[in-house]
Amino acid sequence: MTNYKPTLYNSLSHTNVLSTFLLLLTIFTVSTKTTAAQLPDRNKQAFSVEYMTGSSDMHGMRIAYKPDFNYDLNLPLIGNTRLSWETSLNLFDLHGSAKNEATYGISLSPVFSKALPNISNDYPLTLEFGIGVAYVHNEKFGGVDIGSYYQFEDRLGLLIGLDKNQNSEIAIRYIHYSNGGFNTKNPGLDFLSIAYIYRF
Repeated sequence: MTNYKPTLYNSLSHTNVLSTFLLLLTIFTVSTKTTAAQLPDRNKQAFSVEYMTGSSDMHGMRIAYKPDFNYDLNLPLIGNTRLSWETSLNLFDLHGSAKNEATYGISLSPVFSKALPNISNDYPLTLEFGIGVAYVHNEKFGGVDIGSYYQFEDRLGLLIGLDKNQNSEIAIRYIHYSNGGFNTKNPGLDFLSIAYIYRF
């Protein structure tokens, strides 16, 4: 019970920071002269390295790979959207408060990407979201009992292209892990992250 309030507070703080950032970015983008939105070349693969920090002073790293299985869709209310698949190796609590309680996991996630109106062709913007599944090799790590080896991995992120073709990007993400209530212990883990993405 003593760990619940700090975890909840940290989760809400991370959520508020990301929500505020995305809201300000949207207002700025809409109120500024913009250029046409675009998505990266659909025939390219992607590799990324990501650093995460979040719940209970935990830190982590994700190493992810997206094959060139990309599908362009026209979704109701959202419009032109790209569906990709990502698999990743996740390492949690690399140097947090409980160094002796580290764990690793793997995940598979469908990722939806939506191009945003760009302030400049040199720095294309993309919004991404998705809900995937993850397996962790230990239910207890970083001082938290997550209740299950199997977790859902939710994400919401903003990608900023570092070149016109978006071969290199920086991503800022909010990532949430939860067992979806399939276990009575479901504290959830919240992370803010920054990633470097390279397409080839």
